[in-house]
Amino acid sequence: QVQLVESGGGLVQPGGSLRLSCVASGFTFSRAAMSWYRQAPGKERELVAVITSTGGSTNYADSVKGRFTISRDNAKNTVYLQMNNLKPDDTGVYYCKAASRDTLAWGQGTQVTVSS
Repeated sequence: QVQLVESGGGLVQPGGSLRLSCVASGFTFSRAAMSWYRQAPGKERELVAVITSTGGSTNYADSVKGRFTISRDNAKNTVYLQMNNLKPDDTGVYYCKAASRDTLAWGQGTQVTVSS
């Protein structure tokens, strides 16, 4: 079945870095656009970054531009989110999402907490 498994979250101090990974299975990963979303307590889930199926194009929320980088390795069925210069406002549960003509799936999420 379709499955997305995120990892790499944790507790980090402001200014620190984390790298999230999302491993996909059960569908043709190379045909899916992949996205990272996040949801802070009491807030709506928001789009953080998106990458096209080939990796040729990316887009970011204004709040993370210049600090976060989304990338993918189609040979490993994995999408990454490199997060640098983290801020307390980046705290939340981070989810990956796969979208293609015949697949729409979410992972279970990984917690990121930015605090001193």
